[in-house]
Amino acid sequence: MIQLAGATKRYGSFTAVDALDLEIPPGEVFGFLGANGAGKTTTLKMMSGILRPDRGTVRVAGHDMARDPVQAKRQLAFVPDRPYVYDKLTGHEFLRFTAALYGLEWRAARPRAQELLELFELEAWEHELVEQYSHGMRQKLLLTAAVLHRPKVLLVDEPLVGLDPRGARLLKDMLRAYAALGNAVIMSTHTLETVEATCDRIGIMRRGQLVACGTVPELRTWLRMPDAPLEQLFLHLAGEAAARDVHAVLRA
Repeated sequence: MIQLAGATKRYGSFTAVDALDLEIPPGEVFGFLGANGAGKTTTLKMMSGILRPDRGTVRVAGHDMARDPVQAKRQLAFVPDRPYVYDKLTGHEFLRFTAALYGLEWRAARPRAQELLELFELEAWEHELVEQYSHGMRQKLLLTAAVLHRPKVLLVDEPLVGLDPRGARLLKDMLRAYAALGNAVIMSTHTLETVEATCDRIGIMRRGQLVACGTVPELRTWLRMPDAPLEQLFLHLAGEAAARDVHAVLRA
């Protein structure tokens, strides 16, 4: 469904993503883990076409992002970690605007938009200006807009930011259900519980490289840590210090 071959992104002498090879098939929820600055968001932006790789290729549903960007982008949706929405539009107007961007007739798209608004409990706010929405409500509106055109690939960066526990549970169920329809879902998150509950495979990035990729049981086997929780696997693979003497630092 989406393939990266040698995808590399540099900023001057700094390599944000280094020769990344990855394939995510239909029906899978894939999670990116990594410390801040590991390259997760840069990878998602290359997948979405927001950033162009300096080397390598990105293909979405068979379409090369560099050679056929319009068709590639028609196959996907990207929900960033910060829900930027036009404040002076109502939720209804924002969804109509999104439908028009993808060439959807509003008369045909309206029933699906209504179902999604009800799913995310936004129907009472449909005709209110977005500037009145909370952070979590904006996130839900962006998710509604993202799946309105039924993309084959859904990219989500830190999807649970701003959501209450009920909204978070709903989102996790929605991502699983969307993948079950034969779509690919790729998320970047720091929430390990979400990864364990939602993702079929995970990829752990460190300094722009994919240092591990597989299911949690596969990673345990590979590292010979059969009983380790995901947090321990992550800290080991991401090169993070797991045993600092916090009390000693605070007492100093």
